[in-house]
Amino acid sequence: MSINPFESARTQMREAYDLLEKKYPHEFTSLLSPERVIEVSIPVCMDDGTTQVFTWYRSEHSSARGPYKWGIRYHQDVTKDEVMALSAWMSMKCAVLDLPLGGGKWWVIVDPKHLSPRELESLSRGWVQKLYKYLGPLHDIPAPDVNTNGNIMAWMVDEYSRLVGTWSPGAFTGKPLAIGGSLGRDTATAQGGFFVLEGFLAEKKEKIAGKKIIVQGAGNAWLTMIRLLSEAGAIIIGASDSHTGVFDPDGLDIEQMLSLKKWRWSLDSYTWGKKLSNAELLQESCDILIPAALENQITMENAEKIQAGLILELANGPTTPDADTILFARGISVIPDILANAGGVTVSYFEQVQNNANYFWSLEEVQEKLSLKMKQALQWVLFHANQKNTSLRMGAYIVALTRILEAMEARGG
Repeated sequence: MSINPFESARTQMREAYDLLEKKYPHEFTSLLSPERVIEVSIPVCMDDGTTQVFTWYRSEHSSARGPYKWGIRYHQDVTKDEVMALSAWMSMKCAVLDLPLGGGKWWVIVDPKHLSPRELESLSRGWVQKLYKYLGPLHDIPAPDVNTNGNIMAWMVDEYSRLVGTWSPGAFTGKPLAIGGSLGRDTATAQGGFFVLEGFLAEKKEKIAGKKIIVQGAGNAWLTMIRLLSEAGAIIIGASDSHTGVFDPDGLDIEQMLSLKKWRWSLDSYTWGKKLSNAELLQESCDILIPAALENQITMENAEKIQAGLILELANGPTTPDADTILFARGISVIPDILANAGGVTVSYFEQVQNNANYFWSLEEVQEKLSLKMKQALQWVLFHANQKNTSLRMGAYIVALTRILEAMEARGG
């Protein structure tokens, strides 16, 4: 069964809005739809002399609290509904963390593995050339996401600055340190999730050390989270990438896994434990399950089979609304994506602040500020979830919707 991610996002907003006693009805109705959705075509001259046209989708969900903040995703599989869902989740995420930003999303339909470095740079610069009038630190601030990185941000900020006639590092975040990037940005998503998990367990007088944890994913956040958890004394009993999953109830060889991924090898080459599919791995018994891959991983079909005591969503939208209901009824706490993976956008905001001030912080200062932001947000989420006797996700949405709707009502119009 195909699950529409944008309808999932709207369902989550509606459920939380009901708990708000339906304040600001006009503003809420407006918030259920993006402010603008754009489709753009970018022609690129390929290495063989032919021209290929690439399609970009852009969704601007809400600017009520500030400029749109979003990641640029290069991936071959996309729907417009998925882009709109990600932009809505970014609006919620920024509001939960109390950042003066709104939500947006860019998605380029391309498999970057099939492009040469020159073609990839041409595509990235061509996008800026076509859209630079709509970008900038006061309107729309891109950052890296799936299959994009600091190098691509460097090309983009260089092209943007050339077109506007002045060096403008604050127009993009996630840049290399040499051109105004922030220390800690490359590990921020996982580090923020780690701080939230640490804070949540502390509320229960528990620690990460000794917890048996499964991490499903493949990207940078996956690698960083496994390393952070291992250093904190957790026992990683399951992990997966896009090819396969591995499971060992006694604990995996973390150094071997990290070495394999460093050399871009699949976990197919991991030499110990039991090989499983991604779907099978989710159903193994553990203390904490961390989905760090893509949307719609925990659904109505497998929610009853989940054997974790706690779920930390490092991916965007890994749990569907139907599954949420089942997990809540079973007493399984879910720390939602709009809180758990908000470390990336938070340090992106820190990067923008540093660029605007032309003054840069130490890694210790970035980490200290990130920890404070994540744990303050957690306290607000816990307060509202407990007050309404509802899930942590609904607690997070109550925080986010309250802040966004109050901003919309105050601005009028």
